[in-house]
Amino acid sequence: MPTNRRRHAVTETPPVEAALDELRQVTGDAKIEMSELVILGAQAKLALLQARGAEIAERRQSLADLVRSGALPVDPTAAAEVRRKGWVHG
Repeated sequence: MPTNRRRHAVTETPPVEAALDELRQVTGDAKIEMSELVILGAQAKLALLQARGAEIAERRQSLADLVRSGALPVDPTAAAEVRRKGWVHG
């Protein structure tokens, strides 16, 4: 049937098959709703990415706080040179 929506197909590769077999053992071979699995998987992936982003932002803030407080030894001359010239890879 024609549709304007994206269609997807999933091949049960060994890792996919293993995950679905575990689910089938618990559900007693009841029909697995792929749309439900996609929604749950997308939500789980989004939560994981958001948690990683929050963790990275927290670490950046912590490093910035250390630099601003002077607790982290920084060579002001070297820092000024990097700011002026940028990083040089060699």
